[in-house]
Amino acid sequence: MTGHRPAGLPLFRQTVRDDWIDYNGHLSEAYYVLIFGFATDALMDAAGLDAAYRDRTGCSLYTVEAHVRYLHEVARGSELTVRTTVLGVDGKKLRLLHEMFAGAPSGSPVATEELFTLHVDQTAGSAAPLPDASREYFAELLGPAPAWAGHGIRAVQPHR
Repeated sequence: MTGHRPAGLPLFRQTVRDDWIDYNGHLSEAYYVLIFGFATDALMDAAGLDAAYRDRTGCSLYTVEAHVRYLHEVARGSELTVRTTVLGVDGKKLRLLHEMFAGAPSGSPVATEELFTLHVDQTAGSAAPLPDASREYFAELLGPAPAWAGHGIRAVQPHR
């Protein structure tokens, strides 16, 4: 998947730590989500929704729904790269996806995460409009949705 990437948004990079390895000798499923969370944090920082913004306004992005696909095992010490694309943004909502690669962001991803988030005023306890500058920044990141986006878990047919 290729898309327009503003110069201010770097790819997120993370090395798999030894304590993130599970009993099967691969990256534990919780740590895929942790790494994707770090990539979301980096996106928020780049969009001006950083810690200072959250402290000043009491507003933040909340994840409402997430869908993770674990596609390939990840070994201890792997250098991971996460590429983020925005699939949609409006007044209060942001839909994005992360693609995780072992090494450079080429070939097939080892995992993906699709997120639906809301910009929430924590004091009011309800969704609030995104700041104009952040919404415009996210709009610059808009890219096409891959074929797998927007799909849930496929039902398993019972064994007969």
